[in-house]
Amino acid sequence: MKKLSLFLLAVVVSLICVAQPEIKFENTTYDFGRIKEEGGKVTGKFIFTNVGNEPLELTNVRPGCGCTAANYTKGAIAPGQQGYIEATYNPYNRPGAFNKNIRVTTNEPRFLENDKATPHMIFIKGEVIKRPPTEFELAGYKSGNGMVRIKVSDVSHNIMNTQSVLDTFYVRNFWNKPVSFKMEQPGNYVSEVYRSFNAELLPGQEGFFVLKYDASKRNQFGQVKDEIRFVTNDSIEQTKRVHYAMNIKEDFSKMSAKQLKNAPVSAVSTDNLDFGEMQKNTTKTMTFTVSNSGKSPLIIRCLETSNSMYKVSSNMMEIPSGSSAEISVYIKAPSRASTQNTSINVVTNDPNNPIRTVQVKGKVM
Repeated sequence: MKKLSLFLLAVVVSLICVAQPEIKFENTTYDFGRIKEEGGKVTGKFIFTNVGNEPLELTNVRPGCGCTAANYTKGAIAPGQQGYIEATYNPYNRPGAFNKNIRVTTNEPRFLENDKATPHMIFIKGEVIKRPPTEFELAGYKSGNGMVRIKVSDVSHNIMNTQSVLDTFYVRNFWNKPVSFKMEQPGNYVSEVYRSFNAELLPGQEGFFVLKYDASKRNQFGQVKDEIRFVTNDSIEQTKRVHYAMNIKEDFSKMSAKQLKNAPVSAVSTDNLDFGEMQKNTTKTMTFTVSNSGKSPLIIRCLETSNSMYKVSSNMMEIPSGSSAEISVYIKAPSRASTQNTSINVVTNDPNNPIRTVQVKGKVM
């Protein structure tokens, strides 16, 4: 009787061990062959079967860059039944050969038991035939949309807070109708000082306008981004944009010897913060201090971080002589394993060390 019980137990355990879902793809690579860049998005379909003996579910379908896989079988797939994953690729502005992967995880035991298990990999490949240049590109206008385009709409400068800078922007009307062109005033720090055309650009006309960016009126420090808008009657894209990426530094050159002697003196309590290992979707906060050993108040102009996952704040922005401020660094870990590093710049009115940098690192498991 005892032997029979042990035998039945072994059978039950054996059945439990083999009762599991299992995915099997008909093909793991979809070859689009040669496709035209201007031909629009293309979609390939991967068919798979649940060859296990328990319901199968896709728990994550993550495509590589340039590829999307929004359409796939949702919910449980019974043993012996089929499912699909559709992979879409956009060839526009991507001439040449491509080979992209899609990482697939399921409710198979190895994924449930080990969140670091290697996912199933399926692939799309092909070759994009380069399209002929458009009339815009032939004229040197390679970006933007619509019938009126700005040739180069992104500018960047390193500039003192006492300075201003002039930039010239070329614009052309590719339409067969006149197009009005008027700047929306963002503030008094950007102004149009000249244009080579009137209120309208005539059909086929190319002109230019000059903008003045005045950092003394912007009244900000560090990395500053601004968008300047122009309203048009373009039939496709009515609003045209110019983007400024400015690094505005404080000008200490006119400070007297006495002012320099009485200036604030900054220091940070550490050059490095290590968040260590963090679990996905968890939050964590660490702190460091900024102190002032000078004779006048230390003003924190801004706190900059190179990684938007991290949020930085201070309990005070003006630090009296002999005092310190606490800087909080907060992160909400993403839902995927990754390394999350950043540089935090503390920009102040310390004339000798206006920027103190703290390196931050963390690893999401």
